[in-house]
Amino acid sequence: MLNHKFLRFFMAFSLIFLFFLITHSYSQDYGVAAVNDSYKILPERERARVMNQWLEWRLDNIIPKLMRREGIDMWLVINREYNEDPVYMSLVPEPVMYARRTSILIFHDRGEELGVERLSGSYYGMGEWYKSTWNDKRKTQFESLADVIKKLNPKKIGINISPTWAFGDGLTASLKEKLEKALGPEYSARFVSAENLCVGWLETRSPQELSVYRHICGIAHDIIAEFYSNKAITPDITTTEDVVWWIRQKITDLGLEAWFQPSISIQRHKKEAVKYSDRRVIRRGDLLHCDVGIVYLGLCTDMQWRAYVCKIGEDDAPEGIKEALRRANKVAEIFMNEFRTGRTGSEITDLAMKKATEEELRPLIYSHPIGFNGHGAGCPMDARPPERAPEGIKMRMEYPLYPNTAYAIEFSSITSVPEWSNQDVRIAFEETGVYTEGGCKFIDGHQIKIYLIK
Repeated sequence: MLNHKFLRFFMAFSLIFLFFLITHSYSQDYGVAAVNDSYKILPERERARVMNQWLEWRLDNIIPKLMRREGIDMWLVINREYNEDPVYMSLVPEPVMYARRTSILIFHDRGEELGVERLSGSYYGMGEWYKSTWNDKRKTQFESLADVIKKLNPKKIGINISPTWAFGDGLTASLKEKLEKALGPEYSARFVSAENLCVGWLETRSPQELSVYRHICGIAHDIIAEFYSNKAITPDITTTEDVVWWIRQKITDLGLEAWFQPSISIQRHKKEAVKYSDRRVIRRGDLLHCDVGIVYLGLCTDMQWRAYVCKIGEDDAPEGIKEALRRANKVAEIFMNEFRTGRTGSEITDLAMKKATEEELRPLIYSHPIGFNGHGAGCPMDARPPERAPEGIKMRMEYPLYPNTAYAIEFSSITSVPEWSNQDVRIAFEETGVYTEGGCKFIDGHQIKIYLIK
């Protein structure tokens, strides 16, 4: 009887311990936490509650610092339904889903002691979030707005116009014309571009966002681990398009969004490439590359990972392919070590490219900020030639690096693989990272071992 009780106790303890290992262990194989984040996605109502808590902190703490940093004592965000300013939705609480009619937000900095007053010149109010100023409906909306501005008498009025940043260029020509007409030349002369204020608002992450970003990246890692397996891929049957739509369906089933169409691409030994001319079917011996980004709680991820499809009798990827991943991780280390507050994107890119090239890693850097937007606001870093780089990137690369900002650490490294007749293999590397005063780090780890598909 004693042995029977002990056996039951031992089995129960073993199950509990196994559950603990599964949900709390750190995967030594791939470099990410194995905590099953995809099982802990919140329902819509709870998401709204969390995001509104974040917004309240952001409005109280980020807006005042940015307005003073940019020397702007009034910031206007003016837009219309179906043509929202890029910053508008990030400034309003759930469950606001669009601008209604013409929507106007007014931020007025009254100084350190009184803080930034939040006002709304819109037809519809927003409760305690923004105090309504258009109370006399006998006046037109822009007449009422002009009265408010003249009464507050700001020295610099920030408006969202920019030749450099799409994020800071949300004020349309017709709305600007209405504003100028209502204010007259004296106050219109006080307009300044609020482009850096827009960028700063979008790029800066709150402590709460930085904490939960780990969980969001964990969800993305869970999805990658699932489709890089026989659950989604049967060698010599499954096509790359099959996997792409599997990913899309998985993201939808989880109640999330993909901010771009996922992709799966194949690198193949040139001898196998001759044998299998159809590059859509995933074959044994292929090196797979994915590019996947999700949106959850208003924050984006962007990741590129690799998997090797084992040949019959193989238990691992060729050593040369594993070495290619190690070399890519070396580029990541060099690159992220160059992140310093105040350095421009150009400076960081040039320093990292020089060091990685000296170590013969054959790098090419093309990283971008990430956050509320996938290709987000902030300090971009891109070494591609002008014909391959995004439009206007060189001007945006003069923007400095600030702390508490997130990045898609994106680049490639090329390695000659002996097992593939010294064929060049390109490891396109991308993982979501965060920069704080403590340096640049991956939010939820990064790939250190190639996934194996049997």
